Amino acid sequence: MEEKKILPEGHFLRGFGRRNVEIMRDLLRWSDNLQEIQRLSLRKEEVYREVVKDWGIEPLPGVRLWLERLAAAGIPCGIGSSTDQKNVKLGCEMLGLEKYFRTAVTAEDVKNGKPAPDVFLEVAKRLETKPHRCVVFEDAPAGVEAARAAGMRVVGVTTTHPGGHLEKVDREVRQLDELQVGELAEWFGRSA
Repeated sequence: MEEKKILPEGHFLRGFGRRNVEIMRDLLRWSDNLQEIQRLSLRKEEVYREVVKDWGIEPLPGVRLWLERLAAAGIPCGIGSSTDQKNVKLGCEMLGLEKYFRTAVTAEDVKNGKPAPDVFLEVAKRLETKPHRCVVFEDAPAGVEAARAAGMRVVGVTTTHPGGHLEKVDREVRQLDELQVGELAEWFGRSA
């Protein structure tokens, strides 16, 4: 409201999973000026964090149990996100999930956002894991495309897009606790 910028119908789903710079410049066409986009982006994320602090957040159903299963199996986890580091940090702290992740790669850490593979390749590098040994859990088409471009397996989570709308996934779930570690381990020829 502060900026009086127009948000066209359907903008959220079309931009979901992408960085602010691509959304504001390419999708919304608010500006080609990167300094202006940076200013708008910083303010947008500041407002987001204020709302989250005021309203609170809850983890999606099944997330905590799935992370507990991965931790018990000794599987290293990282976050690859199109949002700002401050948002990821705030979310993990408020949800008490930070202990499950060894690293977080965000918009500030890569040159190219999703659907480019940069964010996921950097997570694999930081986890000292080969990309073809990684599984990405994604709820956005841009993220699925990025994971595939990185050579990674993908579990599509239908929290944002209904079942069948995330193409090229290895498995689709409504919530992560539908999965068992052994099921994914089989993808790599080992049992858990």
